[in-house]
Amino acid sequence: MGAGNQTGVSQFLLLGLSDDPELQPLLFGVSLSMSLVAMLGNLLIILAISTDSHLHTPMYFFLSHLSFVDICFVSTTVPRMLVNIQTQRKDISYIGCFTQVYFFMVFAGMDSFLLTVMAYDRFVAICQPLHYMVIMNPHFCGLLVLTCWLIILFSSLFHVLLMMRLTFCIGTEIPHFFCELTQILKAACSDTLINNICLYVATVLLCMFPLTGILYSYSQIFSTLIKMASTEGKYKAFSTCMSHLTVVSLFYGTGLGVYLTSAVTHSSQRHSIASVMYTVVTPMLNPFIYSLRNKDVKGALARLLSLGAPCL
Repeated sequence: MGAGNQTGVSQFLLLGLSDDPELQPLLFGVSLSMSLVAMLGNLLIILAISTDSHLHTPMYFFLSHLSFVDICFVSTTVPRMLVNIQTQRKDISYIGCFTQVYFFMVFAGMDSFLLTVMAYDRFVAICQPLHYMVIMNPHFCGLLVLTCWLIILFSSLFHVLLMMRLTFCIGTEIPHFFCELTQILKAACSDTLINNICLYVATVLLCMFPLTGILYSYSQIFSTLIKMASTEGKYKAFSTCMSHLTVVSLFYGTGLGVYLTSAVTHSSQRHSIASVMYTVVTPMLNPFIYSLRNKDVKGALARLLSLGAPCL
């Protein structure tokens, strides 16, 4: 295989989840079903929050943004995989691959940031309840979300620009079902030292710092709950955190699982299958977690569906 520079490479080859032709219809059906459930579920959460005045609070403001990001997250990876399975092709254009890397990083990073902001919201609500509405005012909430978007948009753009300086061999194969930054760097024919250093620094700043913020927020929350005299008060306060804790565990747990899978097995196929957990399964489960564990969301969804029923 001859090496060529960037301008000579017009496409990459995505190897997908499996080469077995008999598995392709199953993979197509399962992937399509999960992505539709994920998008529909998150869309219902957004509609329920926007149409119900009882949910116009900071917590649900952040949840609506999380649902929007999850819809975009699924839309970044799954459609291309479905097209490749349906057409029995594996190619993706050079520009298309880099675009997918960019948006994947944006939405994965926004998921992490929003979960951190939501943890801070619960921290203020439980540890400083008398100042909650003053601190978490609409202007501040909007500023938090805008800051998260700006940081992740420019950070992701920086990585893509760094990646564009690399050279690739003609017919480069990516052992994944979408273009992931780490896999692209492994496939490069030129030196990726600077890219890897920047990637490690960004991982610490954009993943470990948010996780540290979440852990700190919940350490303060648990400390406050222990000091509460009322058992009913403890349960009521903690119940508002359960959905968020579950989603945080799912998001970071699956991400850690993918990292450990790639580190231990060195199998690209197992790494790809594990990646399905946080790219599709987690966004699909989030609406169920928030609706099943939250009476306010369940009530809003029931009212939304009842409004839509006469139109059917």
